Amino acid sequence: MAELPILEATARSGTGKGAARAARREGLVPGVIYGGGSDPIAINVKHNELLKRLKAGKFRSTLYNVKVDGKDSRVICRAVQRDVVRDLPTHVDFLRLTEKSRIALHIPVEFENHEAAPGLKKGGVLTVVRPEVELSVIAGAIPDHVTVDLTDRTFGDVIHISDVTLPKGVKPVITDRDFVIANITAPSGLIAEEAAEAEEAEAAEE
Repeated sequence: MAELPILEATARSGTGKGAARAARREGLVPGVIYGGGSDPIAINVKHNELLKRLKAGKFRSTLYNVKVDGKDSRVICRAVQRDVVRDLPTHVDFLRLTEKSRIALHIPVEFENHEAAPGLKKGGVLTVVRPEVELSVIAGAIPDHVTVDLTDRTFGDVIHISDVTLPKGVKPVITDRDFVIANITAPSGLIAEEAAEAEEAEAAEE
């Protein structure tokens, strides 16, 4: 199972606009953790740390371990409020998850057995269309990655999500089509050579 990135937070004793403004003056972003069958917790997160995570991208589709005064909370972001002028975070909402909660996350794709792919051994190119795929996973069993086996793959092969063996309990979020993950194309030199041979064959027939 993937190790969750950690986001440190502290419990916020006061609630309401006054406590939120006080937190912001101290360089903190107020927030709340709710759901999961437990009472909501008002928290503060360091502004610079939250901003760094937001700039890194995919903040709202990444599962985090928010440590509130050292206590773990498995969460996913559900909303980030921003200042309309400076576009900086002013409040963040986290949904608490249980081990059995199902959530959609972007999971990296790894390719193995390159040396066993005839198309690659002959100079072909592996074009990765989706370096990661959005999957519906169980919060208590999030895979580090999904694996694509390139054994016996050759020129012209297209690898779809249906070609990938997904871990138990994992399924694609996109269900209306068998989307492409990668393909193998012949090297440009070989394509040019085959085209030239085809032209010569046509000329000979004429």
